[in-house]
Amino acid sequence: MSDILYERTMASGPVVRIRRVTTPGATPVRAVIELDRRAGTPRAAAGGSPPPLMAVEGSSDAEVTASLLPFAEEDSSVARLAAQRGSR
Repeated sequence: MSDILYERTMASGPVVRIRRVTTPGATPVRAVIELDRRAGTPRAAAGGSPPPLMAVEGSSDAEVTASLLPFAEEDSSVARLAAQRGSR
């Protein structure tokens, strides 16, 4: 089972993902939105995780995904989160 609960490529190239940061089966489930600007580049092979833009906790993968999805689905929402975190 993957810790990636949702992933899409933005129009500008970076990948937005919702990733579970707790071990599978653990509760509460904690998940984050990440903006990976290295996706598709040779630097992506270096591994690691980008800093989270937003984090939530819930009782299941479905619950945390539903909480974060409205913010991860729109490029403008992701850009706002990145600007608030100083990740631009």
